[in-house]
Amino acid sequence: MEIGVRFIGFVQMVMRWLTMPFYFIWSLQSVKTLPSIKDPILLQSASTLAKKIRKGQLSSEDVVRAYITRIKEVNPYLNAVVEDRYSDALQDAQEVDRLIASHCKTEQEIKKQTPLLGVPCTVKESCGVKGMSQCVGSLTRCGIKADKDSEAVKLIRKAGAIPLLVSNTPEFCLSWETTNMVTGRTLNPYNFLKTAGGSSGGEAALIGAGASVIGVGSDVAGSIRIPAMYNGIFGHKPTPGYVSIDGHFPHATDIDFDKYLVVGPVSRYAEDLKPMLSIMAGDRATELKLYDQVDLHNLKVFYMDEAGFSLVMLPVEQCIKDAVHMAAKHLNRKYGMPITEGGFKEMEDSTEISSSVFFGLQGIPNPLEDPQNPKGSQNLFLEILKALFGVSKYSLSLLGFYALQATNVFIPRWKYKYYYDQKEALKRKFTDVLGDNGIFLYPTHPTAAYYHNQMYTKTAGVMYTMIFNVLGLPSTHVPLGLNDDGMPIGIQVVAGPHQDRLCLAVAEALEKDLGGWIPPPAELSGKA
Repeated sequence: MEIGVRFIGFVQMVMRWLTMPFYFIWSLQSVKTLPSIKDPILLQSASTLAKKIRKGQLSSEDVVRAYITRIKEVNPYLNAVVEDRYSDALQDAQEVDRLIASHCKTEQEIKKQTPLLGVPCTVKESCGVKGMSQCVGSLTRCGIKADKDSEAVKLIRKAGAIPLLVSNTPEFCLSWETTNMVTGRTLNPYNFLKTAGGSSGGEAALIGAGASVIGVGSDVAGSIRIPAMYNGIFGHKPTPGYVSIDGHFPHATDIDFDKYLVVGPVSRYAEDLKPMLSIMAGDRATELKLYDQVDLHNLKVFYMDEAGFSLVMLPVEQCIKDAVHMAAKHLNRKYGMPITEGGFKEMEDSTEISSSVFFGLQGIPNPLEDPQNPKGSQNLFLEILKALFGVSKYSLSLLGFYALQATNVFIPRWKYKYYYDQKEALKRKFTDVLGDNGIFLYPTHPTAAYYHNQMYTKTAGVMYTMIFNVLGLPSTHVPLGLNDDGMPIGIQVVAGPHQDRLCLAVAEALEKDLGGWIPPPAELSGKA
């Protein structure tokens, strides 16, 4: 435990108290809602759509048009789209329909060679789509286009999926709220006064709103799983190394960076995670044994409803604790899985372990620095002051990240090795305890989606996701209903290294038994 880290937590706690009256008044606004989902095409999984397209029961053009119509319907509310390729997507869909009509391939050949043929998808802007914007919310990168498809997008396209657009991110993806000075802020489809999360916030908002069914996201500290929770959908952080991060921006030069940043699938339905991951993993997919049968009756469950008690850290809301317990008890009752509470006291130091490892990385891109001319670099703290008055060309969230990096989150650098060793010991413990038939249930985030800009008082909550990036463990966010304010909540399902199939199997079981995505309400009562 570090006094400096806990001091930051104390300051944020005080800020939460001081800003409570403001957010109470803010919450009294009348709240608009999204148009209801009317087209039944939008309520089918990607796997179902792919099957119907190759059977000739649905045309790809009709499916693509349905999603384009829905995106145009909701994006004026959400502001989640950076750049679209609707015209090209429709041409792609028409080519698919001609292929199906030609009968030059059997249904089985299509399923094997192009399992997502004709299905529309969306892509986080940081995951390059050739010819599309990849400025990633930064004024310093305006006009920059991806010169190639990222490896994951290339494989999704090869499998027949049709990208519709690139979606909004925070500047350089360095925030847990999706807002920037180029595209602006993305809103939560369940309540426009609240955040869609980050950094895959635009992607998750579209999928949660029924404007996309599958998407490509990335995660270095919860950037898939937190937005998935806030928008009521599924998101999987794979074991690192299986899905290539080639073509992703930003990218650090540190040789260990690809141990922590992952590219992974985001979806509205759990059954789509497995085929998405299998496709995105390419030649390495067989190593994950995703299609090996998982006997749920042979699994064992470990769970914790909080990292540990501390007055100055962000507390886990009771409804989320209840969701952890509900899921554990359900898996025990229905499948006979033995359940064990606790066992990982080391999670109390998640913030210190994660921060030491992450901020110890070298070569994280910094738009304020000019390596060729250090005298031309921008002064971080001057830019923060300018940002407070709205005159900096950098977002406050990006500057806040670099401030944490510059101060090492008040962790002395000489202690980095101590926390790195703790990380290695904790990874060994998880690997040994979970083995090849254990799962760990844990909060994805301590709270449901909060109001815009509350991120600055609640950053400590990222400790619940970031620790699994640092440990290199696969983790799936599973939606488990709504809280009393009508906001989505859920939990993480974590497994040992390379055991992604366990996370996905349990996610599918929990969706089937306890319900998954719930559409955003067509009407709200008038209060947030």
